[in-house]
Amino acid sequence: MSQVRPATVLFALFTVLTGLVYPAVTTGVAQLLFPHRANGSLIVRDGRVVGSELIGQPFSDPAYFWGRLSATGPTPYNAAASTGSNLGPTNPALAEAVRARVAALRSADPTQAGPVPVDLVTASGSGLDPHISPAAAAYQVGRVAQARGRPADDLHALVDRYTEGRTLALIGEPRVNVLLLNLALDSLAPRPAR
Repeated sequence: MSQVRPATVLFALFTVLTGLVYPAVTTGVAQLLFPHRANGSLIVRDGRVVGSELIGQPFSDPAYFWGRLSATGPTPYNAAASTGSNLGPTNPALAEAVRARVAALRSADPTQAGPVPVDLVTASGSGLDPHISPAAAAYQVGRVAQARGRPADDLHALVDRYTEGRTLALIGEPRVNVLLLNLALDSLAPRPAR
């Protein structure tokens, strides 16, 4: 019985410290120093949230750049179901899925004869990746330029402008945020009527 009171006091103290004080301080510091990131890196256009810089979105219209595939199901880019496909590189199901995806990309742009970048036919480990490689964006320029009636050089310049470098010049690879690129694409000029 002599240990019940100190144990109860320590339990209450650490509950308050780790359950209330620490989260409040951490949240306050994050809101003060990094408010955009602390609130989910949301992108707002015309007073409306159109997405987050951190989570991909599905694009299937030929007039937009397409992002990396999402392995989340049943809804693509569902953060509550974040997961990879768990299919290894020698799995026949993955090989068949990649062949089908390559065929779909070739069908969407028959003039594109170059090799298909791997990030356009495979999902990321989280299934939420908002980025593609600069090569994957460049691969799609012809299709998007044709669908929008714009010179390909304009779109190559836009891809270059939205290519992010390595984090701290060391970590990761150069990448393009598909949502930011597509929003910039929409701001160039209205899409032609179909």
